[in-house]
Amino acid sequence: MAYDIEIILNRQLADCLSIPVFITDTKGNLLFYNEPAEEILGKRFEDTGEMPVEIWSTIFKTKEFDGSDIHPKDLPLVKTLTEQLPFHKTFLMESLLGKSEKISLTSYPIIGRTGKFLGAVAIFWRQKEE
Repeated sequence: MAYDIEIILNRQLADCLSIPVFITDTKGNLLFYNEPAEEILGKRFEDTGEMPVEIWSTIFKTKEFDGSDIHPKDLPLVKTLTEQLPFHKTFLMESLLGKSEKISLTSYPIIGRTGKFLGAVAIFWRQKEE
């Protein structure tokens, strides 16, 4: 599949970063996540490959600090895809290996040079326990 240059450049940047990065297209289909994200998510990208939002937004289980589930539409990345604006949230996430961690996630839209919405990026990191 051919991707816009802005998607390709975001993927190249993600490959060089030591912070976890997740990239989607405009429909929310997962296009890529980098090696640091693999550690938190619990699977290599080569093993999961691209996947639709309906799958990734539910297999990576997310919870509020009170233990209640976060509805997929309330996840920062899904909100960015819907509203084409950046969002941030700190929450609990359970990896594919069943390990729960406190993470902070910031998402932003990918807007092409022509002003066309092309997808979204999420950067996330573990929060240290206080």
